[in-house]
Amino acid sequence: MNQKKAPWHFLLLLILAGESVFIIPFVLSRVFRPTVLEVFNLDNVQLGICFSVYGIVALLSYLLGGPLADKFPPRKLIAVALWMTALGGLVYATYPGYTVLKILYGYWGFTTIFLFWAPMIKATRVWGGSTSQGKAFGFLDGGRGLVGALFGAMGVLIFSLFITSEISQATVSESRAAFKYVILVSSGIVAFVGLLVWFFMKMGRQLEKEIILEKITMSQIKEVSRLPSVWLLMIIILCAYVGYKITDVFSLYAQDVMLYDQVQSAQVGTFLLFIRPVVGVLIGVVADRTQTTFWLVVSFVVSFFGALLFATGMISDSVTLLFFISILIVAAGVYAARSLYFAVMKEGQIPLVLTGTAVGLISLIGYTPDIFAGPAMGYLLENSPGAVGHQHVFWMLALFSFIGGIAAWGYFQLYKGQKRH
Repeated sequence: MNQKKAPWHFLLLLILAGESVFIIPFVLSRVFRPTVLEVFNLDNVQLGICFSVYGIVALLSYLLGGPLADKFPPRKLIAVALWMTALGGLVYATYPGYTVLKILYGYWGFTTIFLFWAPMIKATRVWGGSTSQGKAFGFLDGGRGLVGALFGAMGVLIFSLFITSEISQATVSESRAAFKYVILVSSGIVAFVGLLVWFFMKMGRQLEKEIILEKITMSQIKEVSRLPSVWLLMIIILCAYVGYKITDVFSLYAQDVMLYDQVQSAQVGTFLLFIRPVVGVLIGVVADRTQTTFWLVVSFVVSFFGALLFATGMISDSVTLLFFISILIVAAGVYAARSLYFAVMKEGQIPLVLTGTAVGLISLIGYTPDIFAGPAMGYLLENSPGAVGHQHVFWMLALFSFIGGIAAWGYFQLYKGQKRH
């Protein structure tokens, strides 16, 4: 496809929407995990099960959402997804019981994936064209990281403003009242982003027409399923996504092991979010100039060694500097892998016209951590409270980083002879 490239503001709105839709279900619980457990009266296993319900609905949505993305312009699907997700935030702010909370996460699995995921990936690959896939996906993930970080920082500010007593002495009711403002403000912003997308995320009429005319047929599914790159990407994305899910526990690690209070632990979560845009942009630019598949291997190696720092018990409340350095290492590896795994589709000989089909098949396996990672982490943390449970979680990260590294090395060896452009 040699169509005219979509404008820069299209990518910027895609970035803004791409993270906003996940703020309420995921970013708030990543930044405020100790607070979420307290105000909803949950343990780690129960919160993990909520994520599993999300993952089960999302798994079906990955496959079924592809054809929908072929029939409607991306901006319409993305805007509706944002509005429906924001409505869920209003329910979330009422602090529903555990059963309703599980239903709510299932609802978010529908709104954020069925209506959203395929249009976002397809639009990003089209924007990148034949020469800028690393940049497109690096900017997308890095930009999403910046949006998430800004939401996190805003949430921490709002939460601290509405806690009237000392943070360490705040009651559950005070935490509930403060966190409710965080949820409501976030929901309002997500809905507003939906308006921006609806009115301004427009591409040329010809380009839009080419995108929505793509069809998914059985013969295309068979063609894609025969590609070695598709099967390797299933493993690569599964392992990289486990790493991404495990970054959720850093704020809890700060509280349990580093002995930080609620605001300090939320600040750790926010610090993590600010690493993501830097890594995404840098790795995207470097990958386009060299070999994307090679840097994918490097990202898993970095993640593996960062995981070992935590898994071996080296990080305690007496080594604050090492704690932040180790976060930086893990985050660099995890976020680099996340930025690159869709950017290698071109090198893996996956045709642009079959992107939707390929993404649907790959995501069916690649995003299963949405189902099992949450409960697995919750079990490890609850079964061995304190530092030991966290060490077990990071051994889990080391294992998946090792497996992902082997798959990425196989991908690199198989396609290293591919021309860049």
